[in-house]
Amino acid sequence: MPALTPFHVAVPVHDITAARAFYGGVLGCPEGRSAPQWIDFDLFGHQFVVHLDTSRDPAKADATTNPVDGHGVPVPHYGVVLEMPDWEALRDRLQSHGVAWVIEPYTRFKGEPGEQATMFLRDPSGNALEFKAFRDIAGQLFAK
Repeated sequence: MPALTPFHVAVPVHDITAARAFYGGVLGCPEGRSAPQWIDFDLFGHQFVVHLDTSRDPAKADATTNPVDGHGVPVPHYGVVLEMPDWEALRDRLQSHGVAWVIEPYTRFKGEPGEQATMFLRDPSGNALEFKAFRDIAGQLFAK
């Protein structure tokens, strides 16, 4: 697998202060540049930006899901694939902050190609996040 380059993604949030507390405080992402309408975060080496969208209502978060391994996976969602020790540390951090899980941390596709640890949660604006990990990222990320 070739060396990966950082991705850039920008998502809407309804409250910059709540986004800063969640991404900076709960997830522990270092903050980069910012302005009153947006904040850059270092999300495990990737440029993740929140942009203020005052029309966004977290109570109306997209409720669309697809069935995967007996769970309703939120659509859309975004996240990062981590090394297993980093995933476990993030899981423990999120649990210590008492996050409300969309799908609690568990191992998906046990004993099959692509076996992975995964967890889903929502940020204060209702954006769905997934963090996953493989024991062998290079060998399992795209395994069929």
